[in-house]
Amino acid sequence: MSSDLGAIVRGKLFEKNMTQGQLAKLVGIGDVYLSDILHGRKTGPKPQEHIKKIKKILDIK
Repeated sequence: MSSDLGAIVRGKLFEKNMTQGQLAKLVGIGDVYLSDILHGRKTGPKPQEHIKKIKKILDIK
């Protein structure tokens, strides 16, 4: 995930008064793994699936 998208996710979390841990639970992953995705440390098909879920949950186009 690009750093821009990571910033967008953090902004949406703030807007929705959610924590990264709450988002991770909704996506079905651990909060450390979510952090790795947001910082671009995890790539590949599986993280891309999680990114799609994150975008849907946070209503990111």
